[in-house]
Amino acid sequence: MTYAQFIGRETEMDRLKGLLSKRSASLIVLRGRRRIGKSRLLAEFGKEMKSFFFSGNPPVSKVTAQSQRNIFTDQLERLGIPGVKADDWGNLFWHLSKHTQKGRILIVLDEISWMGGKDPQFLGQLKTAWDMYFSKNPQLIIALCGSISSWIEKISLLILGLLVGSLLILFLKNFLCILVMLSGIQKKSVLQRMRNSSYYP
Repeated sequence: MTYAQFIGRETEMDRLKGLLSKRSASLIVLRGRRRIGKSRLLAEFGKEMKSFFFSGNPPVSKVTAQSQRNIFTDQLERLGIPGVKADDWGNLFWHLSKHTQKGRILIVLDEISWMGGKDPQFLGQLKTAWDMYFSKNPQLIIALCGSISSWIEKISLLILGLLVGSLLILFLKNFLCILVMLSGIQKKSVLQRMRNSSYYP
């Protein structure tokens, strides 16, 4: 895909690049309305490393939990990871982890509420995959993107339960990006701070 020249957001990009000096795996939660530039920001950031981009499909009437897994499997195959059964998210994440064990790598799960919204086991299996596989690569960065506030809250609670190191939360609204680096903050205070922020509708 060919993008127009990327202009601005130097501050935001500097904060993202700050993750490159960490000695442990990192998680990014990116929240903003659709088509505000979440994917583009990560695409520019991902130019510095090997990147795997995935996206859920819009939840129209015929889209099921199985069809979302099938779509993810198709995306894996296009990225050079063929032959994966789309039976459950745990299996999909395990196969992805086998190809992201070493080196500086960015994994982006875009429109994550579409991707996992119809499968009640999605977030639990993502947590398990992080605990058992993804976090073992100290140079891995996973970005979870979405536009639905309730899902971002669920994801934030999940991540704060497994977090080791720091979490980068990005809120995008009206082409303004607010970044908060969390480290050693009590879990119970985090969501309250998010709700009190004028950039978290």
